[in-house]
Amino acid sequence: MNTPKIRVGVIGAGFVGSALVQLLGDESRHIALVDAATASLEVVGVAVRDIDKDRPGVDKELLTTDAVALASREDLDILVELVGGIEPARTYIETALRRGVSVVTANKALMAAHGTSLSRLAHENGADLLYEASVGGGIPILRALRTSLAGERIERVMGIVNGTTNFILSKMTSEGSDYGVVLAEAQALGYAEADPSADVDAFDAAAKVQVLSSLAFGTELNGEEISREGITGVRSIDVDFARRAGYVIKLLGVAERVGEHGISRRAHPALVPVDHPLASVHGAMNAVFVEGAKSGPLMWLGQGAGGEPTATAVLGDVLHAARNRVSGRHDVPFSVDDRLESVPAGEIASVFYISLDVMDEPGVLASVASIFGAHGVSIQSMEQSGFGDEARLSFVTHAARTDNVRSTIDELAKLDSVDSVGACFRVIDGGAK
Repeated sequence: MNTPKIRVGVIGAGFVGSALVQLLGDESRHIALVDAATASLEVVGVAVRDIDKDRPGVDKELLTTDAVALASREDLDILVELVGGIEPARTYIETALRRGVSVVTANKALMAAHGTSLSRLAHENGADLLYEASVGGGIPILRALRTSLAGERIERVMGIVNGTTNFILSKMTSEGSDYGVVLAEAQALGYAEADPSADVDAFDAAAKVQVLSSLAFGTELNGEEISREGITGVRSIDVDFARRAGYVIKLLGVAERVGEHGISRRAHPALVPVDHPLASVHGAMNAVFVEGAKSGPLMWLGQGAGGEPTATAVLGDVLHAARNRVSGRHDVPFSVDDRLESVPAGEIASVFYISLDVMDEPGVLASVASIFGAHGVSIQSMEQSGFGDEARLSFVTHAARTDNVRSTIDELAKLDSVDSVGACFRVIDGGAK
């Protein structure tokens, strides 16, 4: 019996792309890969920017600088896109899909912006578009949502989906260091880019929330903006308060049902109870926590980035696409539920932690409390700390609408006795609606 051959092209040979090519060429795993793919896999080209750069484990004979030509090859079966960004990645993918070539990508930004249209294009041309590695690196969360939990009614998906911010917040928690100090350390270690805004301002987490939401609930992937708050405002004093109160601060990506047809999607820092599974996720690790109506709570934990962990997720998609290719089928796109409506972040209720730097003088607490009351925000607990220029009031509220809390913050900031609003973070066990 002749073994079918599947030809694979790879665009991008950075840490992930190089690791993938090495995995595909691992002779010790050849039989296992053939069994998993029901075919032999041959890398026929690797598109790169610099053809002269040394890439251990990648045959220089495979290298090309013409990515469009690689995507257009007549003998290509699967294209793997690993360059990231919107363009020219979108052009490469569309070029392949229009020819019926299956595509595997790790590009969360592109999927969040154009996932629906690209999936339809793939379906129209009898091809697969697979993107497991776009969320959580080596964690197989998308496949779990699409297959194992396909029949479950998911109520909420909540996760730590950015390793850079989790590394920073974990260090701030364990060492008591300030944000700027830990960010510099993360950059020196290669965990954070020279321009870290995609991570610390939660753009990366927000894109991953959109991808997770599409499979958990059926929301479209069309670039719709979601509520996003980064970690640049997290201070060591907030981390210390959280510790004393039994919490840790994490940047969370959240997608959850609100009523029957409402969906809330957001990325923001939050106080997580120390006994919650997500609280124990440290360093650059990622974790996704899923709450199902029948299955209850489930969590996936693993390396959220890095060449080899991410390459394993890409390889899994390549093997899946190869099996489909051999059998003459392809996966149908995720279903879009047209009944769903995005609920504005301001309408979501949550418990909040709020800290204020205040004047150390009589009557401050009374004036602050009156503003809370005027906006319908009930105080659950309060801590007064420091003296003189270091005076501080820290509050934990009862569940309140986000808009009401924002109005409270706006008015508090105008008080002469309030030097500044230090923080306003959600508390995830506070009955978010």
